[in-house]
Amino acid sequence: MENGMIFLGLPVAYYIAMIAKVLVVFVCVLLTVAYATWAERKLIGHMQVRIGPKRVGPFGLLQPIADGLKLFFKEEIVPAQASTFAFLLAPLIALIPAFIAFAVIPFGGTIEVGGYKLPLQIAGYIADQPSGKVIDLNVGVLYILALASLGVYGIVLAGWSSNSKYSLLGGLRASAQIVSYELAAGLAIVSVFLMSGSLSLQQIVADQAGGVANWYFIRQPFAFVAFIVYFICSLAEINRTPFDLPEAETELVSGFGTEYSSMKYAMFFMAEYANMITVCAVTVTLFLGGWHEPIPQVVSIGGWEFYLSWANFVIKVYFLIFVCMWIRATYPRYRYDQLMALGWKFFLPLTLLCVVGTGAVVYFFPNGFWGALFS
Repeated sequence: MENGMIFLGLPVAYYIAMIAKVLVVFVCVLLTVAYATWAERKLIGHMQVRIGPKRVGPFGLLQPIADGLKLFFKEEIVPAQASTFAFLLAPLIALIPAFIAFAVIPFGGTIEVGGYKLPLQIAGYIADQPSGKVIDLNVGVLYILALASLGVYGIVLAGWSSNSKYSLLGGLRASAQIVSYELAAGLAIVSVFLMSGSLSLQQIVADQAGGVANWYFIRQPFAFVAFIVYFICSLAEINRTPFDLPEAETELVSGFGTEYSSMKYAMFFMAEYANMITVCAVTVTLFLGGWHEPIPQVVSIGGWEFYLSWANFVIKVYFLIFVCMWIRATYPRYRYDQLMALGWKFFLPLTLLCVVGTGAVVYFFPNGFWGALFS
């Protein structure tokens, strides 16, 4: 056997590569979570004419490790009047969905292992090897929307189980906020469905091949508006500044995390940054061409396409992460009435208009809007 041991018709190396995909994605997300905290503190420091972390390691690069060790060895405290089981479970419910959402996100092209092609997507495989067609979860977008809804349960549970007024107010704010903004975010994604005709993330990414002109955010004007609205609503869903009302240190001490300490607090902190990475990865996949390059076939040397594919994806995701940090350094926190008004009175009607407009453009200009406009 040229390919070594065979199991269920495929070489063992193929299954090892599948497990390696999971481990690599998990480790990369963890490292990005850790160093996103350093990057954010450094970026905001420079934007506010400060220095940021600089003492632990060169340029402060070991600061995330020092912070993690400090939190790991701090005392675990559970309030006497708290609901202990729910109090301990809440950080896990907040953290886990952010990581498992990556299972359906295609982060590159394909890699060949033992003569068999393997897609750079955890929940993806190639059944018909000669054709190279990737089979993935055909409702991947709905999977991500479902997991995005689950994360808030951890925050609400933390607020209720802590038996603290500050925590309870933070949990209530989080539940109202996700209801207000998830509706607009979901309607913004409908524009993508109308253009691609599929809920499969592989199909959505494949439909954006051929350069930046085919990326959904620029393919038609309504899609560009949907892209902006989706990104802003996603920031509100994950409680990023300027929509961090569930924490609101100036009003609620630390909101839902007030009574948490040690690694339980660190898990909420990790969940926030992991959710930010997930939001940026989903935005890149839906609107910014996924792992496709902006100019097609820049490098046609055999083997380089594999490196270019995931490098394109990582660069786009890191750029959006930078935008999230830039927004935090620039905008103050909204008042709660402003937050609700923005979601219900502005974003919801705007996304409904995007759905109607995208449908009309797809129907009347099936071969492309800009080409028909300027031809």
